[in-house]
Amino acid sequence: MSSSGPETVGTGDNKLGLGSGLVVQELGWDEDVDEDVRIMVEDAIDSELFEEVMEAADVVLMWWRDSDGDLADGLVDSLTDLAEDGYVWLLTPKVGREGFVDPADVNEAAVSAGLSVTTVSATVSADWAATKLVRPKSARR
Repeated sequence: MSSSGPETVGTGDNKLGLGSGLVVQELGWDEDVDEDVRIMVEDAIDSELFEEVMEAADVVLMWWRDSDGDLADGLVDSLTDLAEDGYVWLLTPKVGREGFVDPADVNEAAVSAGLSVTTVSATVSADWAATKLVRPKSARR
């Protein structure tokens, strides 16, 4: 198997590979988010995005900018309502955009939060990129 770089997911308008019926919690919304991405997600799951969920979230859609504070703390907070087999789509501004987050910082923060950065990524818009974070499959300590 060759390592040709990050794997991208989804096709057409569903760039994050989400399906109908998933409960998606959205964190970090601000006026700079891409509304087309939000609409794409809502269309894919056939539901609204939730800031607060009444049941465990299957996916957390987390918008994050460099100025938002400590990413590790933000990721820990994202796990509060996340189902055990759920995952986080971390959306960060692309290189050269205001608020860009260095991939090394994402990796470090993910490890600190008890998550693993996957090789799955998606370019979701002209300004935002998404990285999929999961809980490690190894046994808990």
